Amino acid sequence: MEEFQEPKPPSLPPSENEATVRQWITLLHLSALTGIILVGFGHILGPLVIWLLKKNEISGLDAAGKNVLNFQISWSIWFFISGIVAALGFCLLLPLALPVATFVVWIAFVINGAIKASNGKTCQFPLTIRFFN
Repeated sequence: MEEFQEPKPPSLPPSENEATVRQWITLLHLSALTGIILVGFGHILGPLVIWLLKKNEISGLDAAGKNVLNFQISWSIWFFISGIVAALGFCLLLPLALPVATFVVWIAFVINGAIKASNGKTCQFPLTIRFFN
């Protein structure tokens, strides 16, 4: 005789697709590049808008958003300091190259963070002050 087995309930679809989560976190990282177009605080406003709109909807975006905002605010400080150094040493080549080098390193970190996010990994940025925990 065959034993009666209760049918298993249908599995519920996941509330979030992992690919969607990766896309939003990648977009969060890349939104900092709006700072190239919106000179001033665009590099902070882009991630801030995405973080505020989606942090409660997308799992993992809250932590990633805080990480990206900490990075962007910290690097704003480093840009400012490099500008002061360049202004004080206006006749020397190294201080003039410092803001350019800071900008290039910032772009490299933003792109690296986006690549890691698209692969499902978290990125801990160097020289970052923790404003948000």
